[in-house]
Amino acid sequence: MKQILVIIVVLSILLFGFRTYKQKNISEVDKMKINKISPTIITIYDNYQHNTELDTGWGFSCLIKTDNKNILFDTGADSPTLLSNIKKLEIEPKDIDIIVLSHIHGDHTGGLFGLLQKNPNVTVYLPKSFPNDLKTKITSYGANIIEVKDSIKISDGICSTGELGIWIKEQSLMINTKNGLIVITGCAHPGIVNIIKKSKEITNENIYLVLGGFHLGGTSDSEINSIIKNFRKLGVKKVAPCHCTGDIAIQLFEQEYKDDFIENGVGKIIKI
Repeated sequence: MKQILVIIVVLSILLFGFRTYKQKNISEVDKMKINKISPTIITIYDNYQHNTELDTGWGFSCLIKTDNKNILFDTGADSPTLLSNIKKLEIEPKDIDIIVLSHIHGDHTGGLFGLLQKNPNVTVYLPKSFPNDLKTKITSYGANIIEVKDSIKISDGICSTGELGIWIKEQSLMINTKNGLIVITGCAHPGIVNIIKKSKEITNENIYLVLGGFHLGGTSDSEINSIIKNFRKLGVKKVAPCHCTGDIAIQLFEQEYKDDFIENGVGKIIKI
Protein backbone atom coordinates (compact mmCIF):
# COMPACT_ATOMS: atom_id res chain seq x y z
CA MET A 1 0.00 0.00 0.00
CA LYS A 2 2.85 2.39 0.92
CA GLN A 3 4.56 1.59 -2.38
CA ILE A 4 1.39 2.48 -4.29
CA LEU A 5 1.10 5.79 -2.41
CA VAL A 6 4.74 6.62 -3.14
CA ILE A 7 4.20 5.88 -6.84
CA ILE A 8 1.10 8.11 -6.91
CA VAL A 9 2.97 10.98 -5.19
CA VAL A 10 5.95 10.67 -7.54
CA LEU A 11 3.69 10.61 -10.61
CA SER A 12 1.79 13.65 -9.34
CA ILE A 13 5.01 15.59 -8.84
CA LEU A 14 6.25 14.63 -12.27
CA LEU A 15 2.96 15.56 -13.93
CA PHE A 16 2.70 18.84 -12.03
CA GLY A 17 6.31 19.75 -12.79
CA PHE A 18 5.89 18.93 -16.48
CA ARG A 19 2.68 20.93 -16.67
CA THR A 20 4.31 23.92 -14.98
CA TYR A 21 7.26 23.77 -17.38
CA LYS A 22 4.94 23.54 -20.38
CA GLN A 23 2.82 26.46 -19.17
CA LYS A 24 5.90 28.60 -18.60
CA ASN A 25 7.20 27.99 -22.11
CA ILE A 26 3.81 28.51 -23.72
CA SER A 27 3.49 31.78 -21.83
CA GLU A 28 6.91 32.99 -22.99
CA VAL A 29 6.23 32.07 -26.61
CA ASP A 30 2.73 33.58 -26.52
CA LYS A 31 4.09 36.84 -25.13
CA MET A 32 6.19 37.45 -28.23
CA LYS A 33 4.14 35.49 -30.76
CA ILE A 34 2.25 37.55 -33.33
CA ASN A 35 0.08 35.88 -35.96
CA LYS A 36 0.57 36.66 -39.65
CA ILE A 37 -2.11 39.06 -40.88
CA SER A 38 -2.97 41.05 -44.03
CA PRO A 39 -3.44 44.68 -42.96
CA THR A 40 -4.27 47.84 -44.86
CA ILE A 41 -2.23 50.87 -43.79
CA ILE A 42 -3.55 54.38 -44.50
CA THR A 43 -1.44 57.48 -43.85
CA ILE A 44 -3.92 59.96 -42.36
CA TYR A 45 -1.66 62.80 -41.26
CA ASP A 46 1.67 63.83 -42.75
CA ASN A 47 3.62 66.79 -44.08
CA TYR A 48 4.02 65.03 -47.43
CA GLN A 49 0.97 64.83 -49.68
CA HIS A 50 -0.17 61.81 -51.65
CA ASN A 51 -3.89 62.57 -52.00
CA THR A 52 -4.38 66.21 -53.00
CA GLU A 53 -7.89 66.24 -51.50
CA LEU A 54 -6.43 65.83 -48.01
CA ASP A 55 -4.75 68.41 -45.78
CA THR A 56 -1.09 68.24 -44.81
CA GLY A 57 0.54 69.25 -41.55
CA TRP A 58 3.81 68.67 -39.73
CA GLY A 59 3.27 65.39 -37.93
CA PHE A 60 2.31 61.80 -38.51
CA SER A 61 -0.60 59.43 -38.09
CA CYS A 62 -1.62 56.23 -39.83
CA LEU A 63 -4.48 53.76 -39.50
CA ILE A 64 -3.85 50.03 -39.51
CA LYS A 65 -6.98 48.13 -40.54
CA THR A 66 -7.13 44.40 -39.82
CA ASP A 67 -9.93 41.84 -39.93
CA ASN A 68 -10.93 42.53 -36.33
CA LYS A 69 -9.31 45.81 -35.19
CA ASN A 70 -8.69 49.36 -36.38
CA ILE A 71 -5.53 50.75 -34.80
CA LEU A 72 -4.52 54.41 -35.06
CA PHE A 73 -0.79 54.93 -34.71
CA ASP A 74 -0.12 58.51 -33.57
CA THR A 75 -2.59 61.38 -34.03
CA GLY A 76 -0.73 64.13 -35.89
CA ALA A 77 -0.30 67.66 -34.57
CA ASP A 78 -3.88 68.93 -34.45
CA SER A 79 -7.44 67.65 -34.26
CA PRO A 80 -9.03 69.67 -37.12
CA THR A 81 -6.61 68.33 -39.74
CA LEU A 82 -6.76 64.79 -38.39
CA LEU A 83 -10.57 64.70 -38.18
CA SER A 84 -10.98 66.38 -41.57
CA ASN A 85 -8.77 63.79 -43.26
CA ILE A 86 -10.51 60.96 -41.42
CA LYS A 87 -13.85 62.22 -42.69
CA LYS A 88 -12.63 62.61 -46.28
CA LEU A 89 -11.23 59.08 -46.16
CA GLU A 90 -14.69 57.89 -45.01
CA ILE A 91 -13.34 56.53 -41.73
CA GLU A 92 -15.67 56.65 -38.74
CA PRO A 93 -13.91 57.77 -35.53
CA LYS A 94 -16.15 55.39 -33.57
CA ASP A 95 -14.71 52.48 -35.56
CA ILE A 96 -11.22 53.07 -34.15
CA ASP A 97 -10.56 50.49 -31.42
CA ILE A 98 -7.01 51.24 -30.32
CA ILE A 99 -4.71 54.27 -30.35
CA VAL A 100 -0.95 53.80 -30.09
CA LEU A 101 1.20 56.84 -29.30
CA SER A 102 4.84 56.54 -30.31
CA HIS A 103 6.27 59.34 -28.16
CA ILE A 104 5.41 62.52 -26.31
CA HIS A 105 6.02 65.16 -29.00
CA GLY A 106 3.05 67.28 -30.02
CA ASP A 107 3.27 66.48 -33.74
CA HIS A 108 2.32 62.90 -32.80
CA THR A 109 -0.13 63.51 -29.94
CA GLY A 110 -1.78 66.83 -30.85
CA GLY A 111 -4.87 65.32 -32.46
CA LEU A 112 -5.59 62.91 -29.61
CA PHE A 113 -8.13 64.80 -27.55
CA GLY A 114 -10.21 65.93 -30.51
CA LEU A 115 -10.45 62.28 -31.50
CA LEU A 116 -11.32 61.21 -27.95
CA GLN A 117 -14.21 63.68 -28.00
CA LYS A 118 -15.57 61.77 -30.99
CA ASN A 119 -14.74 58.33 -29.62
CA PRO A 120 -13.68 57.88 -25.98
CA ASN A 121 -14.27 54.12 -26.10
CA VAL A 122 -10.72 53.26 -27.06
CA THR A 123 -7.64 51.77 -25.44
CA VAL A 124 -4.58 54.01 -25.62
CA TYR A 125 -1.17 52.33 -25.59
CA LEU A 126 1.45 54.86 -24.57
CA PRO A 127 5.03 54.78 -23.29
CA LYS A 128 5.19 54.40 -19.53
CA SER A 129 7.42 57.48 -19.40
CA PHE A 130 4.53 59.78 -20.44
CA PRO A 131 3.71 62.46 -17.83
CA ASN A 132 1.08 61.49 -15.27
CA ASP A 133 -1.01 64.60 -15.93
CA LEU A 134 -1.37 63.58 -19.57
CA LYS A 135 -2.40 60.07 -18.57
CA THR A 136 -4.98 61.53 -16.17
CA LYS A 137 -6.38 63.76 -18.90
CA ILE A 138 -6.74 60.82 -21.28
CA THR A 139 -8.64 58.74 -18.72
CA SER A 140 -10.88 61.74 -17.94
CA TYR A 141 -12.38 61.31 -21.42
CA GLY A 142 -13.27 57.71 -20.56
CA ALA A 143 -10.48 56.03 -22.49
CA ASN A 144 -8.53 53.10 -21.10
CA ILE A 145 -4.73 53.34 -20.83
CA ILE A 146 -2.10 50.65 -21.12
CA GLU A 147 1.40 51.79 -20.20
CA VAL A 148 4.12 50.23 -22.33
CA LYS A 149 7.60 49.55 -21.00
CA ASP A 150 8.68 46.32 -22.67
CA SER A 151 7.51 44.71 -25.89
CA ILE A 152 3.80 43.92 -25.65
CA LYS A 153 1.16 42.35 -27.86
CA ILE A 154 -1.42 44.93 -28.94
CA SER A 155 -3.63 42.86 -31.25
CA ASP A 156 -3.46 39.72 -33.37
CA GLY A 157 -0.38 40.11 -35.54
CA ILE A 158 0.64 43.42 -33.98
CA CYS A 159 2.92 44.26 -31.08
CA SER A 160 5.03 47.11 -29.74
CA THR A 161 8.80 47.21 -29.59
CA GLY A 162 8.44 48.63 -26.10
CA GLU A 163 10.08 51.86 -25.01
CA LEU A 164 13.39 52.41 -26.78
CA GLY A 165 15.90 55.24 -26.55
CA ILE A 166 17.55 57.22 -23.78
CA TRP A 167 16.58 60.89 -23.94
CA ILE A 168 13.34 60.53 -25.87
CA LYS A 169 11.49 57.30 -25.13
CA GLU A 170 9.66 55.96 -28.16
CA GLN A 171 7.81 52.81 -29.17
CA SER A 172 7.32 51.51 -32.70
CA LEU A 173 4.79 49.05 -34.10
CA MET A 174 5.59 45.64 -35.55
CA ILE A 175 3.08 43.95 -37.84
CA ASN A 176 3.63 40.35 -38.87
CA THR A 177 2.42 39.58 -42.39
CA LYS A 178 2.82 36.69 -44.81
CA ASN A 179 5.33 38.87 -46.68
CA GLY A 180 7.39 39.53 -43.55
CA LEU A 181 7.48 42.08 -40.77
CA ILE A 182 6.27 45.66 -41.19
CA VAL A 183 7.87 48.19 -38.84
CA ILE A 184 6.07 51.52 -38.35
CA THR A 185 7.94 54.36 -36.70
CA GLY A 186 6.78 57.75 -35.48
CA CYS A 187 10.02 59.74 -35.46
CA ALA A 188 12.65 57.05 -34.87
CA HIS A 189 14.40 59.10 -32.18
CA PRO A 190 16.13 55.93 -30.82
CA GLY A 191 17.68 55.48 -34.29
CA ILE A 192 15.92 53.85 -37.21
CA VAL A 193 18.57 51.11 -37.55
CA ASN A 194 18.34 50.36 -33.81
CA ILE A 195 14.56 50.02 -34.12
CA ILE A 196 14.88 47.57 -37.01
CA LYS A 197 17.48 45.50 -35.15
CA LYS A 198 15.25 45.39 -32.05
CA SER A 199 12.25 44.34 -34.16
CA LYS A 200 14.20 41.44 -35.67
CA GLU A 201 15.45 40.46 -32.21
CA ILE A 202 11.94 40.39 -30.75
CA THR A 203 10.18 38.59 -33.59
CA ASN A 204 12.94 36.69 -35.40
CA GLU A 205 11.16 37.68 -38.63
CA ASN A 206 12.48 39.10 -41.90
CA ILE A 207 11.72 42.79 -42.46
CA TYR A 208 9.35 43.36 -45.37
CA LEU A 209 8.62 47.08 -45.00
CA VAL A 210 9.76 50.02 -42.84
CA LEU A 211 7.28 52.89 -42.85
CA GLY A 212 7.08 56.29 -41.13
CA GLY A 213 9.47 58.99 -39.97
CA PHE A 214 13.17 58.04 -40.03
CA HIS A 215 14.40 61.28 -38.37
CA LEU A 216 17.15 61.99 -40.89
CA GLY A 217 16.48 65.63 -41.74
CA GLY A 218 19.79 67.51 -41.69
CA THR A 219 21.81 64.29 -41.69
CA SER A 220 24.80 64.20 -44.05
CA ASP A 221 24.62 62.24 -47.30
CA SER A 222 27.41 59.92 -46.18
CA GLU A 223 25.63 59.08 -42.94
CA ILE A 224 22.34 58.50 -44.76
CA ASN A 225 24.08 56.19 -47.24
CA SER A 226 25.59 54.30 -44.31
CA ILE A 227 22.09 53.88 -42.84
CA ILE A 228 20.78 52.66 -46.18
CA LYS A 229 23.58 50.07 -46.31
CA ASN A 230 22.49 48.90 -42.86
CA PHE A 231 18.92 48.58 -44.15
CA ARG A 232 20.24 46.27 -46.86
CA LYS A 233 22.36 44.28 -44.42
CA LEU A 234 19.31 43.82 -42.20
CA GLY A 235 17.32 42.56 -45.19
CA VAL A 236 14.76 45.37 -45.40
CA LYS A 237 12.89 44.70 -48.64
CA LYS A 238 10.75 47.85 -49.01
CA VAL A 239 10.70 51.36 -47.54
CA ALA A 240 7.98 54.01 -47.23
CA PRO A 241 9.64 56.99 -45.49
CA CYS A 242 7.76 60.19 -44.71
CA HIS A 243 7.34 62.92 -42.05
CA CYS A 244 10.76 63.72 -40.46
CA THR A 245 12.87 61.58 -42.81
CA GLY A 246 13.99 64.63 -44.79
CA ASP A 247 13.89 65.35 -48.53
CA ILE A 248 17.50 64.33 -49.20
CA ALA A 249 17.15 61.06 -47.28
CA ILE A 250 13.93 60.23 -49.11
CA GLN A 251 15.66 60.85 -52.45
CA LEU A 252 18.60 58.63 -51.51
CA PHE A 253 16.31 55.83 -50.33
CA GLU A 254 14.38 56.08 -53.60
CA GLN A 255 17.60 55.87 -55.64
CA GLU A 256 18.67 52.74 -53.76
CA TYR A 257 15.33 50.93 -53.49
CA LYS A 258 13.87 51.87 -56.89
CA ASP A 259 10.72 49.73 -57.41
CA ASP A 260 10.77 48.76 -53.74
CA PHE A 261 10.52 52.41 -52.70
CA ILE A 262 6.97 53.43 -51.76
CA GLU A 263 6.19 57.14 -52.07
CA ASN A 264 4.43 57.94 -48.82
CA GLY A 265 2.33 60.88 -47.67
CA VAL A 266 -1.13 61.76 -46.42
CA GLY A 267 -3.74 59.62 -48.17
CA LYS A 268 -1.36 56.83 -49.15
CA ILE A 269 -3.01 53.40 -48.88
CA ILE A 270 -0.84 50.29 -48.64
CA LYS A 271 -2.59 46.93 -48.84
CA ILE A 272 -0.68 43.81 -47.87
